[in-house]
Amino acid sequence: MRRSLLPFGLMLALAACQPAPPQAAAPPAPTDFIYAELDIADLQSRMQSGELDSRRLTQAYLDRIAAVDKAGPQLNAVIELNPDALKEAALRDVERRANAVRGPLHGIPVLLKDNIDAVPMATSAGSLALKDFRPGQDAFLVRRLREAGAVILGKANLSEWANFRSMHSTSGWSGRGGQTRNPYALDRNPCGSSSGSAVGVSANLAAISVGTETDGSILCPAAVNGVVGLKPTVGLVSRQGILPISHSQDTAGPIARSVSDAALLLGVLAGRDPADAATTNAAWNTTLDYGARLKPGALQGARIGVLRSKAEIHPDAAAALEEALRVLREAGATVVDAEIPTDGQWNADELNLMLYEFKHGLERYLAERKAPLTTLTQLIGYNEQYRLSEMPYFGQDLFERANDKGALGEAEYITARTRARRLAGPGGIDAALKAQQLDALIAPTTGPAWLTDHKAGDHFPGAGYGAAAVAGYPSLTVPMGHSDGLPLGLTFMGPAWSEARLIALGYDYEQRTRARRPPEYWPTLPARAEGR
Repeated sequence: MRRSLLPFGLMLALAACQPAPPQAAAPPAPTDFIYAELDIADLQSRMQSGELDSRRLTQAYLDRIAAVDKAGPQLNAVIELNPDALKEAALRDVERRANAVRGPLHGIPVLLKDNIDAVPMATSAGSLALKDFRPGQDAFLVRRLREAGAVILGKANLSEWANFRSMHSTSGWSGRGGQTRNPYALDRNPCGSSSGSAVGVSANLAAISVGTETDGSILCPAAVNGVVGLKPTVGLVSRQGILPISHSQDTAGPIARSVSDAALLLGVLAGRDPADAATTNAAWNTTLDYGARLKPGALQGARIGVLRSKAEIHPDAAAALEEALRVLREAGATVVDAEIPTDGQWNADELNLMLYEFKHGLERYLAERKAPLTTLTQLIGYNEQYRLSEMPYFGQDLFERANDKGALGEAEYITARTRARRLAGPGGIDAALKAQQLDALIAPTTGPAWLTDHKAGDHFPGAGYGAAAVAGYPSLTVPMGHSDGLPLGLTFMGPAWSEARLIALGYDYEQRTRARRPPEYWPTLPARAEGR
């Protein structure tokens, strides 16, 4: 922000002669919510003492959704409620009274992104073509959540088809769910594609949520909505029962208001599944007690490489990064400048492999579950037939390009996949870490949320997490600061299967900064901020 060179008294005199600048309307009065910002440990403590039970907590979140998501600010983060949520919660209470608590998620309500199978709800990916498609079985990760005692609260809205229908899409919009809003400023974008999952947690519509990511779909919405997002190593969490984009890069992961809650949720989501070959990797991480890594002091003696080129995303992201580096150094970490030598060289190959894998994986998923439409050609035809409701803002150019691709045995696909993973992984992140014996790389996750623009699509400022997505390596975003009230996130990236180390580093950083601020639901930013 520029500083005036005029004397202060003259500034006051001039200001008195000027009309008052227009101000944004005041934010809506915050809806009182007794459980706002409580983490899993707090909620479990209250349930253990008898002050609270799961059914009352679930009802409170349902009431909160009615008041804030469907009315009030109308965040539009929840696309469908689980009609059995209160019944599930009541059963968890019966178990608790019988001293049969299943674990740290027992009785905790969780939202699921609407590309994850969960009976009895639809799995639509936000498309009207699948609004009545109700798979008969839970996804593997949903079975694990139920076995751990979690209550499935409902489904979260998303960027339709996880932002893989058009290069000109608007994040957070789907034909079935409409536009999800950023709770910090309602005209700002929530990013995507796990838009509703991040907004739901940030606005205290649920304790925790599950998102999915192919490239940025957990980290970006988590960062711009002021929460924690963790994208695991591909293969740590089963993809069985999840509408796919790319089996090379897809993974589900936790979104939470704290690193500790993300760690507890990851410990439940992770698990070997014979139906997903990636989880049978010989290098599979067996350290699933991520909660044990939640100890202060992890930054002491750590070597952190900062990707300074990513600070060019936004001036306020650069300033927040400098403050983060100060915190890391004060915590005893050694911070050095680093770079990924192959940065961005994988971009064309990444898109090509997604185009191939999307058609193959999607049609297999739809056919196995006997969906009403089972081919990409049929989905393209549906969108054309119902163009007014499905394509009012953007088309389906990615669908059409994917539909033109051949089989996964083609040389073009094999070359693209091999080269992309090599450039981002061994030749990228691994090379950067090895060059200076680093524990992790850090960068701003992205810039502040942009204005939602259905006509022009996303005004995406750039990102610091791309290498981890393409390599299939883990990444963690933690609240870092703010830009005129809009959240900024800091990304930690490491080698494959380094979730435990990233959680430890991220937790220590989070405890030292406490950068998260709850949203205030401004209709738009105040005038002073809009001119930035």
